[in-house]
Amino acid sequence: MSPAQQAREGTTAPAADPAADRNPTPDTDVVALLMAQHGQIRNLFDEVEQSSGDARRDAFRRLVRMLAVHETAEEEVVHPYVKRAADGGDDIVADRLGEEKLAKQALSALEDIDPEDEVFLPRLLSLRRDVMQHARAEERYEFSQLRRLNDPGRLASMAKAVKAAEATAPTHPHPGVESGAKNAALGPLAAVVDRTRDAVRKAMGKDG
Repeated sequence: MSPAQQAREGTTAPAADPAADRNPTPDTDVVALLMAQHGQIRNLFDEVEQSSGDARRDAFRRLVRMLAVHETAEEEVVHPYVKRAADGGDDIVADRLGEEKLAKQALSALEDIDPEDEVFLPRLLSLRRDVMQHARAEERYEFSQLRRLNDPGRLASMAKAVKAAEATAPTHPHPGVESGAKNAALGPLAAVVDRTRDAVRKAMGKDG
């Protein structure tokens, strides 16, 4: 039936819902990007657990970097926006920062243990439980707020900024430091953190 016939018969199809056609991808949506990173983190934990020797050491180094990149990006891009824009944002972010601090402490302690040491795997599994619990809390309380704000343009600009942060994020997190401003005061990583902050501001704009 042609559109004209549909109109005459009163069967004109309803207008398409633009939101229904929107298919968030990691390139255009920060929630999709961070969810994809959660999947990468789970896969890296699997790889570390299931490997041994140099392969385990390499997988663990990549896991450490991925965790550092992910958390730094969230601290620089996601937390500040949720804190100022979402209902109950202060409490949501405070809880996530507390979880991140504990995970960083456990990760830093694990870095000092040889991956072939008998205590390594039990501690890795404990870290995995904490990290995955933290990821679920992010998805439930923080990412859901981002979705509720329903601002595709903002989510796209944040995805761009997270990708910019990934390129310069530190490879080792500092326990007890959950903001770029404080992190910049620390010695070896100061230049890296400065580049991360600059990249984020450039990607999101001065007021991003």
